[in-house]
Amino acid sequence: MTILRTIDPSIAVAPQIDPDAIAELKAAGFSHIVNNRPDGEDFGQPSGDEIAAAAAAAGMQYSAIPVTHAGFSHPQIDAMAAVLAEADGAVLAYCRSGTRSCNLWALAAVKAGANPDTVMAKAAAAGYDLTGLRPLLDALSTPQ
Repeated sequence: MTILRTIDPSIAVAPQIDPDAIAELKAAGFSHIVNNRPDGEDFGQPSGDEIAAAAAAAGMQYSAIPVTHAGFSHPQIDAMAAVLAEADGAVLAYCRSGTRSCNLWALAAVKAGANPDTVMAKAAAAGYDLTGLRPLLDALSTPQ
């Protein structure tokens, strides 16, 4: 079984998934896969195209929102927020370890109106410490 960390009923994050895990993820109730990992980050990782093809074959949605060492941008945050708002079921986001996916979820959730304290608590319950993101979460929660 793929290692999942459930943040809330609408979103879970995971380390790199294999195309072979897609059917299992669909059976677990996920309707949308979000790839937060750039292709070629590690030797031997499945490509985004492989995951996308497996998701399509299983009747699932797939989005690629790669996050590199350069960090997060507003277009990435907006893309994640759109996926979360439009998903018809639970979303699974993955990267190398799940951390970038959790961070991007948190930024998107707060930008969409979620309370930063609530977001931080959900992340902590899933095993992620968002303390370093707090200034950005607060900035995104302040009306511009």
